[in-house]
Amino acid sequence: MIALLMFCIALILLLVGVPVAFAFGGVAMIFAFLIPELGFDVFNILPFRIYGIMSNTTLMAVPLFIMMGLVLEKSGMAEKLLLSMSAMFRGVRGGLGVSVVLVGAILAASTGIVSASVVMMSVIALPLMLQAGYNKSLAGGTIAASGTLGQIIPPSIILIVLGDVMSVSVGELFMGAVLPGLTLVALYVSYILLRALINKEDAPALKLEETPSVLDLFKAIIPPLLLMVSVLGSIFAGIASPTESAAFGVLGGVILAFLNKTLSREMIKYALFETMKLSGMIFMILIGATAFSLVFNELGGTDLILEFFSHDIGDVWVFIGVAMLAIFILGFFIDFIEISFIIVPILVPVMEAFGIDPIWFGVLIAMNLQASFLTPPFGLSLFFLKGAAGGSISTIEIYRGIIPFIILQVIALALVIIFPDLVFAFI
Repeated sequence: MIALLMFCIALILLLVGVPVAFAFGGVAMIFAFLIPELGFDVFNILPFRIYGIMSNTTLMAVPLFIMMGLVLEKSGMAEKLLLSMSAMFRGVRGGLGVSVVLVGAILAASTGIVSASVVMMSVIALPLMLQAGYNKSLAGGTIAASGTLGQIIPPSIILIVLGDVMSVSVGELFMGAVLPGLTLVALYVSYILLRALINKEDAPALKLEETPSVLDLFKAIIPPLLLMVSVLGSIFAGIASPTESAAFGVLGGVILAFLNKTLSREMIKYALFETMKLSGMIFMILIGATAFSLVFNELGGTDLILEFFSHDIGDVWVFIGVAMLAIFILGFFIDFIEISFIIVPILVPVMEAFGIDPIWFGVLIAMNLQASFLTPPFGLSLFFLKGAAGGSISTIEIYRGIIPFIILQVIALALVIIFPDLVFAFI
């Protein structure tokens, strides 16, 4: 019970705004100090754990993919891609919304950074959709949902982190997430086209004054697709590890920026500094989470949870339901990095006791976290959208527009639970 009290105090500190690394690390130190049976000797192994974290080749992919995403964010690729994709769907009701979803999927497969994708799409696509006469709620919901596809479509940062935490192949997690991600894209596209068919005023056809040439379309669409195929293809084919492919992706992003004539010293400096800040935050959280887990496990917290699910309840589906609900609710309040480093390690022993496939379970967690990114009132993607959109769309309109996409998320999650072959199709 002391372990559960420790966990609850850490969550309360998070809710009042204490930085995650200090909340979990600080709680671990306080409990180690207050409980004589533990003492600070429990942290003797911590330096070795930290060394293992810093020398982990899998986690090296995280700053590399962040760097690639930031370079592509500043390269102007997204704007050209959206305008060119919109031209392909001109004259089709809902065509602009469909192009936003497809561009969101391509950006997700090129960058893997949700915040960057949502902000880019808000700045570029929202004015275009409102100018075309789109319903504001539909426009906001489409952009928020499409920008958050980076949570599930490889090379997702969350999949890399989950692969390390769950001790499974990141490459297999990437392959397992492909079909569920595409299923989600298909559901989004179907909803937009159906809504445009039912209510023509919600998603009118786009009319362009100038039609881009085939060469312009080729220049805008092919380079990011080639980068996406080369990065993911090298992983799926077993030619390169995720870390090696991430390094290649950074080089590819710099080359694309050079071809777009946007490569500059300032851009590289921005990407390097932001990568350093984001990576530093992630690794600080991981170190705090490691200290927390040492004390939590020593107090018998993991054993208590394992006994509760495997003996007191003893039903695998109850465990899956409780785990998914807990992750969904916690996703309102804390970031996916904290959930991955704090909550998932607690669930892994139970998952192993029930014989649940870790690849399938990891994809479920990633899809669940994506839904929590979109759910009002605390969905982070909604904050990113509102911050970038300013006064052009209200918070209520964003909330109203995102509800159908959350329902589609739940449908996609249910499909993956009912049909596990969606995960194992490419493995």
